[in-house]
Amino acid sequence: MSARFWDPDGTKFGIPTYPWRLAPDGLATRRQLRLRGLRPGGQDIAAQILRPRRRREPLTAYLYRIDLARPVRPMTPAKWSALAKANAARRRCPECRRDAGYVIPPTLGTCVTCASPEEQRAA
Repeated sequence: MSARFWDPDGTKFGIPTYPWRLAPDGLATRRQLRLRGLRPGGQDIAAQILRPRRRREPLTAYLYRIDLARPVRPMTPAKWSALAKANAARRRCPECRRDAGYVIPPTLGTCVTCASPEEQRAA
């Protein structure tokens, strides 16, 4: 246990702080809430977990109260449609205007065929 991160009163860090894997029951991260079909629902951060790292500042995970969490809002047909259009736009090459069949990497900006046409001709 890392005693330097043990601050359940919040006197040292401003909010209650616990070491990695030692959070009390009744608190959960956003991911843990999502696995239960919940969301924070506008509540403030209840506590935090700090995980030490060797050469950098510690990793921080914020915790929320499970009893104040609300159910996740369901996806409506309009939201599903908007999501499908956004994903389709990420697959369309801006240079050749074709569906690449995969999400175009932002580092390339175009499909692989347009990014390196000389390699495609040689193959």
